[in-house]
Amino acid sequence: MSGSATSGDGVALDELVAYLDDYLRVREVPDEANAVNGLQVENAGRVHRIVAAVDASLDTIEHVPGRHGGVAGDEGDLGGSPLLLVHHGLFWDGNVPLTGRRMRRVRTLIENDIALYSAHIPLDLHPEVGNNAVLARRLGLRETQPFGRYRGTTIGVAGELDVSRDALSQRLDSLLDTHCKLIPGGPERCARVGIVTGAAGSQIAEAREAGLDTFITGEGPHHSYFDAMEWGVNLIYAGHYATEQVGVQALAEHLGLRFELAWEFHWHPTGM
Repeated sequence: MSGSATSGDGVALDELVAYLDDYLRVREVPDEANAVNGLQVENAGRVHRIVAAVDASLDTIEHVPGRHGGVAGDEGDLGGSPLLLVHHGLFWDGNVPLTGRRMRRVRTLIENDIALYSAHIPLDLHPEVGNNAVLARRLGLRETQPFGRYRGTTIGVAGELDVSRDALSQRLDSLLDTHCKLIPGGPERCARVGIVTGAAGSQIAEAREAGLDTFITGEGPHHSYFDAMEWGVNLIYAGHYATEQVGVQALAEHLGLRFELAWEFHWHPTGM
């Protein structure tokens, strides 16, 4: 998936970062310490295109079209330096030395003038381009309202829908190119549906307390099967990666239109 805007002379990295920090409220939204939201690696100062991805993995970084070629390190010229826009950044494994895989990731970014910007919870909860808001729109949820607490902040979305639980699961399979696991604890017909993307399987009790009959997330613990069955809630695990690919795509498209930058999505599903 990609946009067709032309890069021209590009955009100053500082301008893009300032806009993203404000638009996503990265300094206000609580998150895990290792999320390190915001600019994680800078480049020489200008951005000519955007590549969106879920994870800042080595495979992703090595396949970003760099200033030197079709992928990082190749010969050729794709017209300037990219911004890699991700949901899961470099530092989830903590404060570790710049050796091994950490060094390989950072070296590839720097050698190819690739800037890296990461947004975790600030992207999950954003009302326009957030994972939960985008997925809710694509599923056609009506009368939406905030749902799902994380560190004192509401990050998910709940709304009305009239569809069978099997049809909803199949719709998610098609929308996200995934294979849902449906735990049929609730009614056959879905009416009140909640979404918290990622790993929110522990929030089934909150879904029940909110009066929802169906809860969609990416993944969760083993005991969530019994939680769903005994509490009367349909639980749909659509995959962590699958549910969190929609936000970075929406954000990249938004930036592409605003700053007249070409963008594309690097698809690297984990199956989880």
